[in-house]
Amino acid sequence: MREVAFIKQNKEKWLEFEQAIFGKAKKNPDELASLYIHLVNDLSYAQTYYPKSKTVVYLNHLASQIYQKIYKTKREETNRLVYFFKTEVPLLVYEYRRYILYAFLLFFLCTGIGVISAHNDATFVRLILGDSYVNMTLENIEKGNPVAVYKGGSNWGSFIGITLNNLIVGAKCYVYGIFGGIGTFFVLIQNSIMLGSFQYFFYHENVFWESVRGIWIHGAMEIFGMVIEAGCGFILGASILFPKTYSRVNSFKTGFKDSLKIFLATIPFTIAAGFLEGFITRYSIDMPRVLNIFIILGTLSIIAYYFLVYPFIVNRKTTKNHVSTL
Repeated sequence: MREVAFIKQNKEKWLEFEQAIFGKAKKNPDELASLYIHLVNDLSYAQTYYPKSKTVVYLNHLASQIYQKIYKTKREETNRLVYFFKTEVPLLVYEYRRYILYAFLLFFLCTGIGVISAHNDATFVRLILGDSYVNMTLENIEKGNPVAVYKGGSNWGSFIGITLNNLIVGAKCYVYGIFGGIGTFFVLIQNSIMLGSFQYFFYHENVFWESVRGIWIHGAMEIFGMVIEAGCGFILGASILFPKTYSRVNSFKTGFKDSLKIFLATIPFTIAAGFLEGFITRYSIDMPRVLNIFIILGTLSIIAYYFLVYPFIVNRKTTKNHVSTL
């Protein structure tokens, strides 16, 4: 069957699926399950005969939405919070993985721009970081502690202040996506260029590794989380700009709901980064180098696994479960 005929034959049925997802009329889990089985059959057919078609993308999105709606309606024996972090968020991250990829690509590009700019313009670092911060850091370097700034204030005071600031930055990365993703784009560019010039500054002063040992104890989770939050902003913006077959309102509702869930999943990591910065980073110079490296690689591995590896594992497991139940 030609793809055009396949679409024409099933168009009305798929519109009914959309109404089941976005419409006001509520369906019970059994009705949704029946719709889901029909939809998976159509998806399997499309994957077999039109593997590179947009029809496959559309049906896959519908299937994932109905699946989530079924398990939201169905009473689960497992704890709702556990299900949220263990299954729901990873599946959403997998579904929207390309927007997170865009965020990482933009992050690395702009960080590189910051490094190159700082390398070629001696005044660039002061322009980005400010004279007072640069002068203070130069004094700390002369005293033998490049990251002495993190020793200021009490443990709890630093933890609370830093965490609130990081949460605000993360919220901006996400919420500014409502402007078609443009706001998120500029927030991520600004912070990435700042990071690149910041790290080059320490490299230029021959204390690069000393800075890495201190800054990245908390920075691994903090920066990684910021990029994921920027990806959430891009999801939000795309839901407005590219509604596909949905109305713009329904597309925005879905994009907002899904991106908010992913954003909420970054908050524990942001809090953990604030805790490390407030309580651990200040001792980075005095602790053994092996412990420095262990904390940095450990925190980076945890957040990278959750957002980059685990979603593929959950999706593969879920797909196998779908097939076995059909």
